[in-house]
Amino acid sequence: MSDMITLAATARSKDMRANALRRSGQVPAVVYGNEQQEHLQLEEVALKKAYTKAGESTLVELDLGSKKLPVLFHDVDYDPVSDRMIHVDFYAVNMKKEVEAEVHIRFEGESPAVKEGAVLVSALHVVTVKALPANLPHDLVLDISTLSEMGGTLTVANLLIPNGVTIVDAPESVIVVAQEPRAEEVVEAPVAAVEGAVAADGTAVPAAEGAAAPAAAEGKKEKE
Repeated sequence: MSDMITLAATARSKDMRANALRRSGQVPAVVYGNEQQEHLQLEEVALKKAYTKAGESTLVELDLGSKKLPVLFHDVDYDPVSDRMIHVDFYAVNMKKEVEAEVHIRFEGESPAVKEGAVLVSALHVVTVKALPANLPHDLVLDISTLSEMGGTLTVANLLIPNGVTIVDAPESVIVVAQEPRAEEVVEAPVAAVEGAVAADGTAVPAAEGAAAPAAAEGKKEKE
């Protein structure tokens, strides 16, 4: 179970446009679900800190003054130029009903295959879980110390799953592969054959078709 993060929020001012809110350091937001739908505004710095800590699988308690709502971050929009948060969707949860959420995978341990030169290739970064909101994990641990052979894989079935959490993804879904490093290929640039050139074995190399004639031959042609 993850600790709930508290985040202050207020009802969105109806007489202020979204861009004006952003210029004042506030981010417009909406909370919906569990018979809730409210338009809010939140202080940008505090919002960023909460999202960095919570992600989309850790409960956040919205403190609205008159009431408190347990929610999950559902969607965050960013400005494509400034990369600032410009809008946030929260999903209000029922603490007695299971929800689905995407949870990040965190690697722990040291792979013997990597020590021998293998390259660790991650094929899956998140998995979908189902749990009561209070049991949602912030992340799930994958112990890679059991990855001992080149070409070996670890799957969803190898994740360490807390009590009360169910993985929605198929158990055989590959998370990581210990891939054998590819040998570097050296490609030699072709050398144009020139009349008079000598190969490594001492034989003459014939001139390439279309190659320029020697200067002496060109002079003879001009005299003719």
